Amino acid sequence: MTSRPPVAPYLTVSPAYAAIAFYAAVFGARQRALMPSLDGLRVMHCELEINGGAVMLADMFPEFGNTRVPLPIDPATVSISLEYEDAAELEAIHERALALGAKAELGPMDSFWGTRFASFRDPFGHRWMLNAPRA
Repeated sequence: MTSRPPVAPYLTVSPAYAAIAFYAAVFGARQRALMPSLDGLRVMHCELEINGGAVMLADMFPEFGNTRVPLPIDPATVSISLEYEDAAELEAIHERALALGAKAELGPMDSFWGTRFASFRDPFGHRWMLNAPRA
């Protein structure tokens, strides 16, 4: 039996080592697995534990397919939603993300669906959505 969640996003993000450091600093991500590529410059696979779940990532490997990182002008087609126990944690994560180069999209704010909500785009083009009970 695996200890990984049954569903986990898999991000293409370059440079992956920088993304790993960003996610550790912003979310407190813990590295569960890391497989460097043979060129020594890229990450073939990394599994991070974030907020009790798993997020996997790798650098772009165009020599093996058509994957690419999001472009700054592209709207993100996938968003990663995280649920937190309290609004103060959401606020602190949002603030750390912006201080480390993320771009705010919404909030923090009280949403119409009843949560404290914030969203940002990380420096690598991925959208993160944060929810917590209202304070």
